[in-house]
Amino acid sequence: MGKLQSFYSLCLISISLCVLSSCGINKSVNNRPEIIKYKTVIPEKQIINDSTFFAGNNFLIKNKQGLWELYIEGNPLEIGLITGLLSDSLMYKQEAIFFNKIRELVPSEGKQKFLRKFLSWYNRKMYKHVLEEFKTEIYGLSNYASPEFNGIAPPYLRTLYLQGAHDIGHALQDLALVGCTSFAAWGEKTEDKKLLIGRNFDFYAGDDFAENKIIAFINPTAGHPFVSVTWGGMIGVVSGMNTQGLTVTINAGKSKIPLVAKTPISIVTREILQYASTIDEAIAIAKSREVFVSESIMVGSAKDKRAVIIEVSPKKFGVYDVQNNNQLVCSNHFQSNTYVSDKRNLKAIEESHSAYRFNRMETLLNQNTTLNPTRGVSILRNKKGHNDHAIGYGNEKALNQLLAHHGIVFQPEDLKVWISSNPYQLGEFVAYDLNTVFNNRDQNPSAQSLQNTSLNIAKDPFLDTKAYANYEAYRILERQIEHAINNNVSLDNAVLNKAIVLNPNYWKAYALAGNYYYKHKEYSAAAEAYESALTKEIPTLLDTEHITKYLKKATRKSNK
Repeated sequence: MGKLQSFYSLCLISISLCVLSSCGINKSVNNRPEIIKYKTVIPEKQIINDSTFFAGNNFLIKNKQGLWELYIEGNPLEIGLITGLLSDSLMYKQEAIFFNKIRELVPSEGKQKFLRKFLSWYNRKMYKHVLEEFKTEIYGLSNYASPEFNGIAPPYLRTLYLQGAHDIGHALQDLALVGCTSFAAWGEKTEDKKLLIGRNFDFYAGDDFAENKIIAFINPTAGHPFVSVTWGGMIGVVSGMNTQGLTVTINAGKSKIPLVAKTPISIVTREILQYASTIDEAIAIAKSREVFVSESIMVGSAKDKRAVIIEVSPKKFGVYDVQNNNQLVCSNHFQSNTYVSDKRNLKAIEESHSAYRFNRMETLLNQNTTLNPTRGVSILRNKKGHNDHAIGYGNEKALNQLLAHHGIVFQPEDLKVWISSNPYQLGEFVAYDLNTVFNNRDQNPSAQSLQNTSLNIAKDPFLDTKAYANYEAYRILERQIEHAINNNVSLDNAVLNKAIVLNPNYWKAYALAGNYYYKHKEYSAAAEAYESALTKEIPTLLDTEHITKYLKKATRKSNK
């Protein structure tokens, strides 16, 4: 909660420091794509049940693993309109999750009005940096946005702004929503000598946000058909593969707080996925776009039989291409020569958990002589630290932080992809073959999942353990303790002790106990809890410094 309040504080500061250009804002607010050039044929929506919807050859169904499968074809306007027609309820749910949290944090109507002005100002240049065809698709989609949130912004602008939610989430230094890790392997490193890519998308915006994942199969009239893991209202790509065997995944880099929105990263990767078939083509597209945050884009290519990392930021551009090697690792810092002396990047390596996860991924890759999809999934699910040390469930230093929106594995040369089902990346990894999905679609689809069940990878056995049940119980207590600390509510000490017992190797359980005791002036108990926290694997330098500081203060006060 405090993190979103920090974001609101940033809004206040930004508005105070900037003179709003009403002319510039008016151009942005009134800009709309030219849709007249597109002929649209929008079939009637057929509702079979609450999890099966059709519109001509397009459909949205929910499979047995709880993933929504969306198939859409047509020109940009048709894709937007039909996607909205079929997924309007999912769009509403995602908007409600996001904007109801804003209303909870900013209940004042006056402050909400202020926030609306900030959004208009902050996003005033975004329309200049999004291709007309994507704005057209967003326009079509926005026709089905709920009027409930029109007080925030009109449907089209709201849908456009939300394409940059991922960028804003990791641009604010204190809003740690993202800690993704990915790998690529090829040649002698894989069982069949073919390219294999895996990634965890650790973008956390609450459990509800990840509940309704959409596996979108898009068949555009221009460019390449592709699959993307997404959510209601999102046309950008965070993880995806096209029918040319080109894949994209994004990992956040250390960014300044941007002063103006430009091209959302997910829109850049959408363009790459739809229009590139080789690494060089992907690089050319990325180079042509202005972004407003720092991001690593891992691009895998069936045609090139390898992967590279495109590293973009508002002022720099680099490509990391391993030489004489058959594996590539990406976390949340840059590796190309462009950023070798970049102070912000060096600070991220020193102070964050990015380097730890990077090294952990390399270790696990090296322990596996050859990789296949099942072994790749096992790596993505790994919950331990270096030397298989228990570092507590939920630790940001683990590859599996038990908060991922999704995990995904690609076999680009075979056009196969495996996508995790809830919870986190622990559920069954559902397999899809793009050769099958995009062939013979000239007939009306049946109400059956597009998955290839014979290739599915079983759920993590951890789901059936007492340790998992304890972790879920711990998460409930963690939120309860944080609420008590933030709102000066008294708790029975047994609650604090139980949280520690449920997740005994996790630093945060002890740190929260220390924070609670300190706030209630129980300084000896606070010092003891802080001392215990410092014996655990703490993810960031900032966390370590905070605990060390308050340990000294608690010790000093307990001795008075």
